[in-house]
Amino acid sequence: MANTLPLKIIAMIPARYEASRFPGKLMQDLNGKTVIRRTYEAAVATGLFDKVYVVTDSDVISEEIEDFGGIAIKSKKEHECGSDRIAEAVEHMDVDIVVNVQGDEPLIDRDSLAKLLQVFQNDKEGKIDLASLKTAMHDAEEITNPNNVKVITNKDNLALYFSRFPVPYPRDPNSGVTYFKHIGVYAFRKQALMDFHKLPMLKLEATEKIEAIRYLEYGKNIMMVETDFRGIGIDTPEDLEKARKFF
Repeated sequence: MANTLPLKIIAMIPARYEASRFPGKLMQDLNGKTVIRRTYEAAVATGLFDKVYVVTDSDVISEEIEDFGGIAIKSKKEHECGSDRIAEAVEHMDVDIVVNVQGDEPLIDRDSLAKLLQVFQNDKEGKIDLASLKTAMHDAEEITNPNNVKVITNKDNLALYFSRFPVPYPRDPNSGVTYFKHIGVYAFRKQALMDFHKLPMLKLEATEKIEAIRYLEYGKNIMMVETDFRGIGIDTPEDLEKARKFF
């Protein structure tokens, strides 16, 4: 069943074949189906989207999606990040909200995605440009790991900054602050996505290598939604084995 919001909502799954740590990971077998097929079917099964697309630079991935009746879009040129790849694909589409679903995370939490979409339903004045997810961290090793992007927000849950460094700095260890990990699932207004695509990278984004910072540097409002859900991101062969055990 399609979404009941008065908005046209689609899911885009950016899918590169090459990956520095695990080349070809999206075409790996995950208990009888490829990783990318598992992700696509999970996105469709949420019932939240008018359509689900895979946007890819790979003929192999494109053929895999189309072989089982899915919709694939071939990128026309190379892109540095998933947002740029998606922006190219949606430029001429009549859509309101675009949700970026990570191709290497086949475990999709419908409730978290529904909460992201609810942000735009509640945003009657159109002040929110995009929404994304965060989850609390309590383990010191997890907090200090630079692979975990941290996010800090204001009292209204609008993002103030993203960093690979533990922010805020714990000068007062008794302050009771909670550290939050950014989960890279985004719901964009189409215009915000197109603006991102056209605007050049600035120094903060270039330093941290976090694309969400570009939105902040250009004054976009990012609403962060807290979730307890933690999927399995398949970045290594070990991650794939974890996912196989889960399924």
